[in-house]
Amino acid sequence: MENPEILIVREPLSLDEVRDLASRWHGTMVKGVADCRRGTVALGGDWHMDANAHLILDGSLPEDTWGFNLYPEEEGEEALEYISLINIRPGQGNHEMELQDPLLRNLIRGLVQKHIPELNL
Repeated sequence: MENPEILIVREPLSLDEVRDLASRWHGTMVKGVADCRRGTVALGGDWHMDANAHLILDGSLPEDTWGFNLYPEEEGEEALEYISLINIRPGQGNHEMELQDPLLRNLIRGLVQKHIPELNL
């Protein structure tokens, strides 16, 4: 992978693959977007909107996608944060960059764990 790319994750990734992706974008962090209806995750991009656009082109609906940050050098809950500009959606009850809904947070954590099992979330 010479140039950074945005991946729509369809098969589990190793932690080393995620670390490599993070190093190509933001050093120790990679931006991600989860489609909570389709169970899909996209990783990479300068902005969450970059990964979000890839998911939308792949068939996701904007109201189903939520942003997160992934820190592959961390362990457990410290490896995942639910903060993104795309999460500011007053019409869907989220008024902040941080995703507030505990059900959506649990769903995203499960999707990230499914796609990156070595994270041990």
